[in-house]
Amino acid sequence: MTTLTGVSSQSCTVRPLALADIRGRATITPAEASDLLGMGMQQTYTALKDGSLPSLRLSRRILVPVPALLRLLGEVTDDAD
Repeated sequence: MTTLTGVSSQSCTVRPLALADIRGRATITPAEASDLLGMGMQQTYTALKDGSLPSLRLSRRILVPVPALLRLLGEVTDDAD
């Protein structure tokens, strides 16, 4: 997933998701994690399944907790899980 900047679809630019975009959020989607990490979706779901990428399962929905992901990436976080 990418972040759109600009006013209209004709003048918008697409940029990759960055760490600054997820700070302050509790969770992100697997697609956002894939974009952030520069991984394909199949590789992302494999990492979620084998536990190398932290995840939460809420019913059928899979989410990636941002504080755990930031710790995995070596980023300092004050948030508690």
